[in-house]
Amino acid sequence: MSRDTGSGSSGIEPRMSSSRYEERFYRRFVTASDLNAYTLVVKETDLHIMTRGVWLKEAREIVIRLRHQVELAIEDTPEFLHSLKPIDVKDTAPPIVHVMAEAARLADVGPMAAVAGAISQMLGEALAAYSDETVIENGGDIYARSFHPLTVGIYAGKSPLSGRVGIRIKAETMPAGLCTSSGTVGHSLSFGQADAVAILAANAALADAAATAVGNVVCRAEDLQKGLDRAREISGVEGVLIIFGGNLGAWGEVELVETRGLQ
Repeated sequence: MSRDTGSGSSGIEPRMSSSRYEERFYRRFVTASDLNAYTLVVKETDLHIMTRGVWLKEAREIVIRLRHQVELAIEDTPEFLHSLKPIDVKDTAPPIVHVMAEAARLADVGPMAAVAGAISQMLGEALAAYSDETVIENGGDIYARSFHPLTVGIYAGKSPLSGRVGIRIKAETMPAGLCTSSGTVGHSLSFGQADAVAILAANAALADAAATAVGNVVCRAEDLQKGLDRAREISGVEGVLIIFGGNLGAWGEVELVETRGLQ
């Protein structure tokens, strides 16, 4: 993941692979030299944060509060954790619970499919009080608010396209969410076998939920069009990239670029 002065790359569970090193190795390729980059781990939530200045204490307090709100929702409504379909939440539920529930409704998946994107989104919005630019990465789910375009390299496991293809997020479209799901990499539940499904949307929680929804229908290379059609159906999705082995499909406002940072 890099700021485009030229080009670059790039329960509540981390997403990318079976070991933390493999999950996070791509963080070495963050090259926005005018922003400070640091990590924050709170239980299963493992974040890479880029801001102007270092706001680790503030970010930790925000994440602890967000996680606590989700945990209370699960205690109050156990199906919030387990449901694979949208569920109704109480009017008195905290904002992050409503954000997750609405994203799940739009994508027709369970609310926990939106948890990583929702945390990225709400942390990024809260850090706007401290930094005029913020990029949050949470297990492959990104919230970005920047004055400059960003290029995000897509990690797709053993696909020959892994690390060779990226998505450029235009400055004028930010804030934006770019979230990735996989049926072959990581611990996230997927009923499909796509190596990577990356969704671009104005809302990171929606992008997260939509990535799961699209990934669920891509079980073989012949399903690429089915996946693109599914993304097109979800209100608020602006673009999608699907990688299955050596095959690639894209639709919408995704600007694909060649990347080398994950090689």
